[in-house]
Order: sequence, then C-alpha cells, then structure tokens
Amino acid sequence: MPQKNMRLEVMQFLEKDVNSFVDEFLIPVEKIWQPSDLLPNSEGETFFEEVKELREIAKELPYDFWVTLVGDTITEEALPTYETWLMDVEGVNQKGENGDNGWAKWLRQWTGEENRHGDLLNKYLYLSGRVNMREVEITTHHLINDGFDPGTGRDPYKNFVFTSFQELATYVSHNRVAQLAKKYGDNKLSKICKIIAGDEMRHHLAYSEFVTRIFKIDPSEMLLAFEYMMKKKITMPANLIRESGESIGTAFEKFSESAQRIGVYTALDYVDILDKLNVKWEIDKLVNLTDEAEKARDYLLKLPARMTRVAERMVVPAEEKLFSWVQPALIR
Repeated sequence: MPQKNMRLEVMQFLEKDVNSFVDEFLIPVEKIWQPSDLLPNSEGETFFEEVKELREIAKELPYDFWVTLVGDTITEEALPTYETWLMDVEGVNQKGENGDNGWAKWLRQWTGEENRHGDLLNKYLYLSGRVNMREVEITTHHLINDGFDPGTGRDPYKNFVFTSFQELATYVSHNRVAQLAKKYGDNKLSKICKIIAGDEMRHHLAYSEFVTRIFKIDPSEMLLAFEYMMKKKITMPANLIRESGESIGTAFEKFSESAQRIGVYTALDYVDILDKLNVKWEIDKLVNLTDEAEKARDYLLKLPARMTRVAERMVVPAEEKLFSWVQPALIR
C-alpha cells in the first residue's frame, strides 16, 4: 500500500475508538469547571469586596510574572488558529456525507475544554487592574490574524507529536505559574492556574495515547515523524506574538526570556519533555523497524543529552524588557 494512504487508513482504524477517548480524557460539560466557578461572583453582594481583595493581592506579583501570565493568556486566547489547523489534518472530516467523523467531534470537544482557559485568564487579568488590557487584546487579535503553522502539514502523525509535546509544555508552564502565585500569596490565581494545568495534562495524555496507538500499527513511519518534528524543533504556539505597531514575532523572544528568568518554562524543560516522550512511547523497545527508522531512533535517544549540553550553556539576559502589556507603574 502506498505510504501516503497508510496514514489515512490508520486514522480511520483509530476513529472507531474516538468515543472511548472522549469518555477517558474529556469531561462532560455539565460536570467540568467553568470560569465563573473560580472568579468573584458578579451576581453576589460581596462582588466588589472580592474584586478589591483580588486587586490588592495582585500588587505583590513581580514584573516578569505578569509578562509570563499575559503571554500564557494570549497563547490560550489564540485557540481558533489551533482548531482551524487541526481540523485540516488528514483523516479529520466535518460535515461530510455522513456528517462529522469521530476525529472532528473529538477536536470540537477538546476545543470546548481549551476555550475556558483563555476566558478565565482574561477575566482575571481584567479584574486585576495590573495590565493594559487594550494592548493585550491587540496582541491577541494580531496573533489570530497572523495564523499558525507548526510545520506539520496535514500529516496526523506529525500533528499528534506536536500536540503531545505542546500539551505537556503548557502543563509545565501553568503549573509553575500556579506554584509561583502561591509563593507570592495569591491563592486564587494559584488555584486558577493549577486547574488549567490539570486540563492540559489530561489533553497531553490523550494525544500521547494516540501516538502510542499509531506506534503499534505503523512504528517506522511514526518514528520518522517524531524525528522530523524534533529535528525541525517544536514551534511554540505564541512564536508569532507581537505588540501593537511591531512586526510579526518580535515579542516572542522577550516573552520567552521572562518565562526563563522566573523558571516557568526553560530550555531544560524542553529537553525534559522530549526525554519523557521517548520513555512514554518506549522507542528503545520498538521492533521491526526499517533501517531509516533505526537511525531515527538512535538520533532521538541521543538527542536529550546533546540538547542538555546546549541548554546548560545558554545565558538568559538578567534585565527585564518592557512590554506595552505590563508597564512597571501598573504593578507598583
């Protein structure tokens, strides 16, 4: 069978289990948390007192923390570009002769869960009074307009490597922000970020399970797709982020430096995620591989050590770089 058709056949084979994936990894709408559960109740008599308390506690959070939180929020708010991309993956069909297929239904329900993250973080930022919301909104608008290309094409194998990696990366980022917020005394924000991190971990487990299933059916091609993505390097969803009046991607490096300075997401975290995926997918135990796939396995098993040496030599600038989103005067 020509290889280009094998991916479609594998997707069609796995589609029969999509309902079980939904049941295992997603939570019904009526049972899952909603943003209003974690924010001051606007219908309650104590709303203004709760907002005042939120704003007072938010004053204690440092500059790089706010930059990182805003960048994470904008990344979550650009969800439409991620759904659009994934809906075009080979094997995902919506509104066909027989209606949506299982993969399209999965992606819409995954999107429904992800959509709550940006909603919740955006409302927190708005209530905090510590950021320039119009500038944040302009950056989000730009990021959606500028689109997103993870370099996967319509290949489901490459896309599932990307989503497995990215969901774990977002878990790390949100979980670290939760830890820092708690350290600074903002228990409400800590809970917000921790519960978002929990969603991201469930989603990581789902997408990494899809890859595990593909390894059992088409191990050599799945391994080559994994190698391709790691050689290309995983593109961060916010890599095209920019501030008002600036060109595409100009804010990403500044945002990344803030995240690294406070230890929210670092180059060593990137290496650790790769190592975890190697272990998760047991690539050292795969059998019946082609010669090309054997070379790919060798590359992937040696890559974490090579990347660690590079990451340990990286120097992150000590100085904070000013953003239009968060000016120091707003957080004093």
